Amino acid sequence: MNLSQLRYFREVARLGSMSAATRVLKVSQPTLSVAMRQLEESLQSKLLLRHRGGVDLTAAGEELLRHAEEIFAMLDRAAAAVAGIEHELVGTYVLGCHESLGAYFLPRFLPGFLREAPQIALTLHCATSGDVLRAVVDREIPFGVVVNPTPHPDLVLLPLFRDAVDLFVAADDDAPPLAGPAFYGPEGSYTKDMAVAAALLRDRPLLFAGRVQQCAWLLDQLAERDIVPRRLLSCGDFELVKSLALAGVGAAIMPRRIAAYGHAGRLRRLHAELPIFPDQICLIYRGDLPKTRAAMFLKDALLRCGKQMPDVGAP
Repeated sequence: MNLSQLRYFREVARLGSMSAATRVLKVSQPTLSVAMRQLEESLQSKLLLRHRGGVDLTAAGEELLRHAEEIFAMLDRAAAAVAGIEHELVGTYVLGCHESLGAYFLPRFLPGFLREAPQIALTLHCATSGDVLRAVVDREIPFGVVVNPTPHPDLVLLPLFRDAVDLFVAADDDAPPLAGPAFYGPEGSYTKDMAVAAALLRDRPLLFAGRVQQCAWLLDQLAERDIVPRRLLSCGDFELVKSLALAGVGAAIMPRRIAAYGHAGRLRRLHAELPIFPDQICLIYRGDLPKTRAAMFLKDALLRCGKQMPDVGAP
């Protein structure tokens, strides 16, 4: 049994006539007769009672017609759903995002996107940038927002915005409020005296995310300047680093955007001439990603939000 035979059968049953069905289906009488005979043989059942006025359905034919209507209705629904995915703002997508990056980026992105595309079901997958990149390459998720992605032949990498891993310390209670790019220049620094900055780093614990390569690079840069903290506190992630820095536990290594969000001005850049590690945040997806309307809407919304991120003076 195949769909063509089933379609022919449904038309014969609807019209009650083989000859009428040949005209509607635009097939020859022998072609239709052979198809009906093959259908009956495959089901080992008599489906049609032929008589001078046309054809009637047997009990088996009535049962097959009921199932045939369900099958074609399901096919119609499937076709409509596929057409909707291609041309409408509908679909299910997973967005991968670096954990700490998502803490400040997703609250800016999600409200507008969910409002503008209520029929797109979006799930979040938070992991390290390396894990998100691997998941996109392996087709486990379609989109990722990651830091400093490694180029891959199967991936499209689109820059969203820049950041920089820097050295921060909790501001004094009487420190004047600052905001914008100037916050990261000399005027926004905790101190303009390098000797004071170096002494602070040596005397206080230095907080950092131990599994982040940028932190290891900055520690090496400090060592080359003979600035070696007496105590290093390795933390699991930047959110814990930030919380401890805000509590005054010590100086901290973290991205500027993480230091800034939610606590404007509370963490100050330690010194404008201390080393920093520039970060590039990118949107990644496979080059063979199906270009449905919903997928392209999600991509464009992510790019638009990235371009609207505040300036943090990152090179």
